[in-house]
Amino acid sequence: MPKKASFDPHIRSSLPDLHRSVLDIVGIFNSPERDAAMLESAGLTLERALFPLLVLISKYGPIGVVDVATRVGRDYTTVSRQVARLEELGLVARRAASSDRRTREATVTPQGRAATDAVDAARERLALRMFRNWCRADYDQLLRLTRMLADGLDETPAPGSKLAEAMARRKRTPSPDTKR
Repeated sequence: MPKKASFDPHIRSSLPDLHRSVLDIVGIFNSPERDAAMLESAGLTLERALFPLLVLISKYGPIGVVDVATRVGRDYTTVSRQVARLEELGLVARRAASSDRRTREATVTPQGRAATDAVDAARERLALRMFRNWCRADYDQLLRLTRMLADGLDETPAPGSKLAEAMARRKRTPSPDTKR
């Protein structure tokens, strides 16, 4: 059982600012212009709707289409068609899941890995510019607190809720970059 915060009034008064900041960040990350700039910087031509799916499959694969749809907040049937398109382009491959042969999982192909490596390099260039005036302690604190926020969000849904079920599916496909 988590310890109750003793600064609830402060949390209540500052929560709108935190929420607005998170919405700003999500909006920036989901911006079609940002995706287009990232693709251009990586030297890639890819349909905008496919870009986040490729990155997600790269980071969390092998991953089922339902889990991909949950993570990007899109309808399963739409994501299934989009993953099929990524497969046609040779960027991902789908295969039966080892845990349940009825379920198909997506993984990146070597061609898809080359594309996501180029995106990662473009993202790194952008981040180096963005954080160039930050001190190491501030950057490390941002990293620590962002991870703490993400972990806290993963732990808070009401038991038995649809959100809890969706998050349980997500936890079965942890990122190889995530240390838990």
